[in-house]
Amino acid sequence: MTITKAKETMSSKTRVRKTFAHEKTDRVTIGYDANSGIHRRLQNALDVHDDETLRKALGVDYRGISAPYTGKSLYPELPNRRRLELEGAVMRWVEHGSGGYWDFCDFPLKDAGDDAFETFPIPDPDDFDYPAALDEAKAFGKDMGIYIGSPGIPDIINSNGRLMGMEDVLCHLLTAYEPAIRFIKRRADFQLRMLERLLDTCKDYIDFIWYGEDLGTQRAPMISLELYRTMMKPVHKNFFDLAASYNKPCMVHTCGSSSWVYNDFIEMGVSGVDTLQPEAANMSPEYLKARFGNKLCFRGCISTAGALPFGTASDVIDDVKKTLAIMMNGYGYHFSPAHEIQDNTPVENVIAMYQAAHDFGIY
Repeated sequence: MTITKAKETMSSKTRVRKTFAHEKTDRVTIGYDANSGIHRRLQNALDVHDDETLRKALGVDYRGISAPYTGKSLYPELPNRRRLELEGAVMRWVEHGSGGYWDFCDFPLKDAGDDAFETFPIPDPDDFDYPAALDEAKAFGKDMGIYIGSPGIPDIINSNGRLMGMEDVLCHLLTAYEPAIRFIKRRADFQLRMLERLLDTCKDYIDFIWYGEDLGTQRAPMISLELYRTMMKPVHKNFFDLAASYNKPCMVHTCGSSSWVYNDFIEMGVSGVDTLQPEAANMSPEYLKARFGNKLCFRGCISTAGALPFGTASDVIDDVKKTLAIMMNGYGYHFSPAHEIQDNTPVENVIAMYQAAHDFGIY
């Protein structure tokens, strides 16, 4: 199997920058996210054997860079568990019908007292190899789009929920429980200072900054707008201001029904929003374009819970064509799945998705 790519008249870096500026490009900007199982099957189907070659085959326009952690191990290893190196969250392996995944468990700060929040380790921004990140950026060359950050930064609810449990983190935010709030801000301060060091080192190569905050269920907001503005917006603003201070656009990953907060994002200078699960309330391509027009760039909207896993290749092509027709209007669209492509997805559907992007994503 192969993918016949669209004719290109500009570099990926130019394409990414023009997309954030809502300017016309030769073809739609393309992104890629997938679980490990479908990722391997896609490599096999396209007869490629490394991640970079796969992304080139799909036409993906940007890559992330990061500074490797060089500090001491902060969290003890646990039997039959995996821990996130920079966070301390605990995971266990869970089998499912299409393979398996590492699921969060045990929650080391669940029901934690004041002392536990004060003493829980957080990395030092000095303990990262920033020159290595610069070498990585240079290795991609001048033509590739490059970002720093991730959907896990600052990700107040989700990432702290991995440590405290979702019930605890939501209750701590609602009650403004001071030890937990100080801990949340301490983690965010580390992330902010680490990103600033990355920007100082690699600013000439970086095209955008990726942030994240899951704020919605499939049906409704996860918290009230009032609670967001009181407890979370000031933290987010620090991150968005950092991007603005380096004249870099920023994009925010927002799972579920999240458009209720987008006006606040626009007010704070956010350039784009990511994930965009079209089946969630007020997240369809039609709604987003009608409500926000060209005030935001959009990334996603190709559902990972619809035609892609459960339809035929023809169904996927129809879904891509419909989404592109809406989202490409006025420019500013990053084509991608709504979330990581899941392991239960037929590989021929993934190939059909990306082939359709090249066939119908031409301006």
